[in-house]
Amino acid sequence: MISDITITNLGVISEARLPLGPGLTVVTGETGAGKTMVVTALGLLLGNRADSARVRQGSAATWVEGRFTIKADSPVRDRVSDIGAALDDDELIVAREVLSEGRSRAVIGGRNAPISTLSDIAEHLVVIHGQSDQIRLKSESAQREALDRFAGAPLLELSGRYRDAYEKYRELAQQLDVLQAESHARAAEAASLREALTDIESVKPEPGEDVRLAEAIARLTNTEDLRAAALHAKNALASDSSAVEVRDAEGLIDEALKALERVVSVDATLEPIRQTLAEASYQVAEVSTSLAGYLAGLEGDGGLSLEASHERLASLNQLLRRYGPTLDDVLELERTGSERLMELDRDGDTLEVLSAQAEGALALAHQLADELSTLRHGAAETLGSSVTAELAALAMANASVHVRVTPTDTLGFHGRDQVALLLAAHPGAEPLSLGKGASGGELSRVMLALEVVIAGSDPVPTFVFDEVDAGVGGASALEIGRRLDVLAQTSQVIVVTHLAQVAAFANNHLRVVKDTDGQVTTSSVQFLAGEERVTELARMLGGMADSQTALSHARELIEKTHSVSRR
Repeated sequence: MISDITITNLGVISEARLPLGPGLTVVTGETGAGKTMVVTALGLLLGNRADSARVRQGSAATWVEGRFTIKADSPVRDRVSDIGAALDDDELIVAREVLSEGRSRAVIGGRNAPISTLSDIAEHLVVIHGQSDQIRLKSESAQREALDRFAGAPLLELSGRYRDAYEKYRELAQQLDVLQAESHARAAEAASLREALTDIESVKPEPGEDVRLAEAIARLTNTEDLRAAALHAKNALASDSSAVEVRDAEGLIDEALKALERVVSVDATLEPIRQTLAEASYQVAEVSTSLAGYLAGLEGDGGLSLEASHERLASLNQLLRRYGPTLDDVLELERTGSERLMELDRDGDTLEVLSAQAEGALALAHQLADELSTLRHGAAETLGSSVTAELAALAMANASVHVRVTPTDTLGFHGRDQVALLLAAHPGAEPLSLGKGASGGELSRVMLALEVVIAGSDPVPTFVFDEVDAGVGGASALEIGRRLDVLAQTSQVIVVTHLAQVAAFANNHLRVVKDTDGQVTTSSVQFLAGEERVTELARMLGGMADSQTALSHARELIEKTHSVSRR
């Protein structure tokens, strides 16, 4: 329920506070006073699109604030908690600012929030009906929503289960379509991978093998030159010849070392030189030994022959050309390709499993769609007869509403049913769709009758009607007021009206008053009671608030409506 609304700089309204409360509240006023701005303000609080043109001329921004009383079991509490906002006891304060430059922001429970959050909580708080909603009532989706709301919690729960099953089927079907569409490409990929792995397996390359082979080939190609150079170097350092005239590096260094050792005791400054010469002797011996080992390795190399090395390198290079450019790339392909091939080879099993899952999800969706159809068929007859009874109370005694549920072969987000509300203007007349068989005034009454009937199974905290009585007058207007009064027994009802017959039923009467100085028009909101209310009803009845006849008629109207009110 809405406790009150504060409006600042919206249209012609400079500043106004609307005290609301339970029961039936009517908003009246002269044409152009700004009554519709009240509905516009509510729309802003409920997430409607902001129009900067509505910002009062000369003002920087429009500000609308509303205080809502939230029931303990309302889902709004969880949504508010999700955004980190808070309720003050059971009260939620919601505000909306619209800047003249076009930007907009929302504040919920003291926290800035996305505008979309206002829309999320709005569906649990308020239902607004205006001229556009009468037009919307002609649409199939709006008529299906009305039937589903009337069917109540059982259909709501079943509808949720159906949507889950339908979405699951669509998801599986999409995966299946993608997999089937890609099956040829995936089969070609598997064949290519299988060929590559066969080629690599036949060669069995090892990390770094191409580099080692290139080095071995270079060594094998120049073996004689390497042997001659190494042998010459070794003989120069330490010759294996026993000839007396052979003088190698080891012998010469040994002679020099012995010569110094004979005199080093005489001159100590020779000791460092002797030590350096001794180290040189050790190093020459080590190099000589290394060269001997190298020569032995050349003689007894157990690796591949030059021809075999060339053949092996050629095989590796062929792999590099096809799957490289490096040997690491080839080895990585061998590692990951096996896993990928296993995945691709499972495609057949995956297709089979996905197909079975999709068929199961589709079967469940069809089953739940059938159950939805059964519930809708059951509710349709009751809804039609109940609305017809309400229309009789709204001065449409000869009219009847029929709710037609037609199952189709195609599943959709809401099932497979096409729902149509048909209106027969009189007994024996062919029922026609609301879009063809109802005038604006009749649509208003059908919409009101629907809400009165649906409120019994799907109660809404607050209803707002913007000139639901458009195109209606006389006894029909009185009956509309009576039905709004009935609806106000279980919900808060706010009505913008120009008919005294409707306004007379209100327990809370607000008047939008327009004032102008010839240049600027300003509107404010007044709470009416007692004689002020009688005067306003008299104005609405005859246009002359000071007419004694109109005043007398207004008092009579208030007495009459209060005597039939069930509050």
